[in-house]
Amino acid sequence: MKNFFLLVFAIFSPFAFGQYKPSNSQPPEPMREFRGAWVATVHNINWPSRPGLSGSQQRSELIALFDSAARVGLNAIILQVRTEGDALYKSPLEPWSYWLTGQMGKAPSDNYDPLTFACEEAHKRGLELHAWFNPFRARATQSHGVSSSHMSSKHPEWMMPNGSQTWANPGIRAVQDRAIEVMVDVARRYDVDAIHIDDYFYPYWKKVNGKMVRTFDDSATFEAYRRAGGKIRNADDWRLNEMNTFIERLYRSIKQTNAEVQFGISPFGIWRPGHPRSIEAGLDSVKHISADSKYWFENGWCDYFSPQLYWRIDDKPHSFLTLTQWWAKQNKAGRHFWPGIASDRIAAESARTARESIAQIEIARQFGANKVGMGHIHWSFAAIKKDSEGLRAQLGQIYGPTAISPASPWLATRAQTQLPGPQVQANVLQSGGVELNFKPTPGARWRLIQIREEPSGDWQTLRRKPGSTTKTTLRSAPAEIAVRNIDRIGVLSPAMVLAR
Repeated sequence: MKNFFLLVFAIFSPFAFGQYKPSNSQPPEPMREFRGAWVATVHNINWPSRPGLSGSQQRSELIALFDSAARVGLNAIILQVRTEGDALYKSPLEPWSYWLTGQMGKAPSDNYDPLTFACEEAHKRGLELHAWFNPFRARATQSHGVSSSHMSSKHPEWMMPNGSQTWANPGIRAVQDRAIEVMVDVARRYDVDAIHIDDYFYPYWKKVNGKMVRTFDDSATFEAYRRAGGKIRNADDWRLNEMNTFIERLYRSIKQTNAEVQFGISPFGIWRPGHPRSIEAGLDSVKHISADSKYWFENGWCDYFSPQLYWRIDDKPHSFLTLTQWWAKQNKAGRHFWPGIASDRIAAESARTARESIAQIEIARQFGANKVGMGHIHWSFAAIKKDSEGLRAQLGQIYGPTAISPASPWLATRAQTQLPGPQVQANVLQSGGVELNFKPTPGARWRLIQIREEPSGDWQTLRRKPGSTTKTTLRSAPAEIAVRNIDRIGVLSPAMVLAR
């Protein structure tokens, strides 16, 4: 009778076909490339599709977006969480966003937290989640009301009209402090991989009768600075100093809060016309929006730098190739350089095809590889969702193997001890698949799995799993399985390799 029960257990046990054994094989290093896309929430550009959807509808849309991103080969989403002094998450500092619920200050109907949900669901699919903030825009439009807790209600003295929009005056230190406090709060409370800001510093000038004209008046703020003993005599120099100080303070504040959360900046793609010489036209970032982004990049006040290089390769006054070459040379601090690519302009411009984005990725690879790691970001996810001119299939071809993000060794906060390798048990299932069981590993942000179907075949890298994963199932039973841990700064552990 005892032998009978043992036989029944052997037949019906999910592990009836045995376990994998340790192997001395060495898997190859995985490909390193940051493959991101911006997901804008202001004006419901990318998500949610309109204000006021139910929580379940919003979650369904976000899951579909993440699934599509993973299928095409992306490994990061840059999600806009602060559009106009608001929040698309549970914030103790700012009101819920109109673009989420249809009424500023109104919480989602089922009280879920979109940012917590986004982090969890993105990570399940091997996607990093970068929280994207607009530091100074207070009103993106006047078409909807504001809540009593909004900064424009509580601090009208901070507000600076700018055409149809309203800015929180960047020259007021309390405004800068508020923006820093908001971003630090998210770095502290949420499982985000990065804090990200875009190109909105001082408001963009506008062209009127062929001339660039400032559309805001901050003269009273500059006069107050001078009366208080400020030493800078020129208002343009003062604005530049304010933004330089803001970027440095923001970077250091994030690192003091969570040193392993990255900080990314996506400035306007041209620093100044004439730099390099062939860039003859375009807005002057230093003069027109007080953003000396080259200075920030050279000083290493970011972990990745993603200028918006939204022009075509053959657009001679603002060539993508020329600007990529020039920006790569400014990377004196050895940070990540991941250009922004305007995939949204496919078909919108008569001369732009999906092949343009593919060619720009190839250029970004050439110059990113000269430093610490390749990468690029698509503006925006809409191009991938719409599959503009067959973009998804073309991305699938150029992306090829699964890639993980480049490492950021300057973020290390502990003695350079090696990240422990994983402890894994692999059991063959009756279904023909394999169940992997992991023991917890301190410091593991991700688990990387590589498989080889035949002993003489090529290794294949699967999408990352969260480091908290304790169990996962492979559909087939490959000849060999290799598992590594990855920490928050991208360092790989030694591999544990198992063979059938």
